[in-house]
Amino acid sequence: MIVAISKWKIHPFLSIMSVSLLLAIVAGIDLAQIADVIGAGFSGTFTSIGIVIILGAMVGTLLEKTGAALKMADCVVKLVGKKHPEAAMIIMGWIVSIPVFCDSGFVILNPIRKALVQRTRKSSVACTVALSMGLYISHCFIPPTPGPILPLIAGYIFALFIGKKVKAKDEPTNAEAIGQTYEELVASYGKLPGAVMSFAPIVVPIILMGVASAFSMAGSNPAIIVFLGKPIIALAVGLILGVILMAQSGKMGEFYALTDDTLKTVGPILFVTAAGGVLGKVIATTDLVNFITAHAATLESLGLLFPFLLAAILKTAQGSSTVAITTSAGIIAPLMMTLGFATPLDAALVVVAIGAGAMTVSHANDSYFWVVTNFGEMEPQDGYKTQTLGTLIIGIAAIINVLIVSAIF
Repeated sequence: MIVAISKWKIHPFLSIMSVSLLLAIVAGIDLAQIADVIGAGFSGTFTSIGIVIILGAMVGTLLEKTGAALKMADCVVKLVGKKHPEAAMIIMGWIVSIPVFCDSGFVILNPIRKALVQRTRKSSVACTVALSMGLYISHCFIPPTPGPILPLIAGYIFALFIGKKVKAKDEPTNAEAIGQTYEELVASYGKLPGAVMSFAPIVVPIILMGVASAFSMAGSNPAIIVFLGKPIIALAVGLILGVILMAQSGKMGEFYALTDDTLKTVGPILFVTAAGGVLGKVIATTDLVNFITAHAATLESLGLLFPFLLAAILKTAQGSSTVAITTSAGIIAPLMMTLGFATPLDAALVVVAIGAGAMTVSHANDSYFWVVTNFGEMEPQDGYKTQTLGTLIIGIAAIINVLIVSAIF
């Protein structure tokens, strides 16, 4: 798959779908079921993230069109300084992904990332990687999504490093991007909207999802809270706020064309992301997970490296961090005493080790890989250099963090 995409220049959608079909045949999935498995993987991805991507992209387009994204960028720059947009992105991602899944969080925060790149003239790739790593660390380590400071530091340093090596299509150094100065860009919008209304289409959905998560953790699930806290509904509320913002700017006459253009842009992202879901589903349908479970005893002598490696194998094989976390926990829970994990601290370290493994690594069978790569305007081969390598680095940093704590306490 990687060779087909990077070397042979075959479109990622066709590459992933072809490899998924071949794998299903070679792995021995019943021929009569292969079409159903592929369909389930494709539709399952649309169910979980498809509408979120569409609504998030529309919110982002509205924020860009009204100048709200630039207003948000100004506020962030005043807070962290013009020289450190990467720090702003990784911290925002880390906070937002506590109540929100990383896929949704990246779509929601991407307008701020793009505006910050315009505002600061810093590397687009560095800001993309910083945002992705911040979101991913919380996603894998902090409930209610299924962090240690060391992975955050590692992710930030890697973002600064890789931003100098890899370039995206929307880099501010491109001739097209520097066609007008930031001041001229702001002037082209006339008067920018206020800070409260600019942030509302992004902040309100995050609050709604966060409140729903809090109620769920408390064991209470009022129907209205559950309804408003679903990512699709929360982002729909954000979209309504974005439309209000557009009406206030006097640009409602452009709304139909804006929607049409956004859907055309999002289409390829949706299909490639769904293809990644197909590959993950095919792998999950094979006997691979059961094989790993049956042979887990060979890893038991590794101590805390055992839950890490087990989760990493499952994550890399089938793409879902949630599946890697839950499957690893199910395997290890009955073995806790046998493995010598007898204290509450041991249990906590095992949990973090599983989380570290479950982020190692994100590649083409992970829908988040395609969300980051496409919204970050990078080529697939650049996604391997940034997202895949970045998740490897923060995963290793995380397990080092676990081993250090274990050695001290």
